[in-house]
Amino acid sequence: MANESVLIRCRSCGTRNRIPTAKLQDGPRCGRCKKPFPPIPINRRPVVVTDRTFADEVIASPLPVLLDCWAAWCAPCGAMAPVLDDLARDYAGRLKVVKLNVDQNPMTASRFNVMSLPTLLFFRDGKVVDTAAGALPRQEIERYLRRFLNG
Repeated sequence: MANESVLIRCRSCGTRNRIPTAKLQDGPRCGRCKKPFPPIPINRRPVVVTDRTFADEVIASPLPVLLDCWAAWCAPCGAMAPVLDDLARDYAGRLKVVKLNVDQNPMTASRFNVMSLPTLLFFRDGKVVDTAAGALPRQEIERYLRRFLNG
């Protein structure tokens, strides 16, 4: 993790800054306009989001976000849960993993046309940049993450 970094867009000037994860808690500043970034929480477990908290947790996140759309009745969703827990821990500081129960939060699921479960949505700078549907093994999810985090 020592050599890893994250791309964060400055909300003031729009510049994308590559910040080493080890420096995230040191109050990093934009390389162009020098304005400080807001504190960036490092979540080692997936964050549960709702229709009401979605914008604050996902759209406004300074970190890239992996959104897991799931339901309690979905067996493949349950099988993926431990993998997503591990990814949240292993990518803490570089990626925010969030979970959305689509049965309890139909507005957000509808907004992103979630038609099958589980569905993973990859957000950067508040926009969906990739999707994956169905139960995927960890290696496949990490293949998406490598492309996603390095883009």
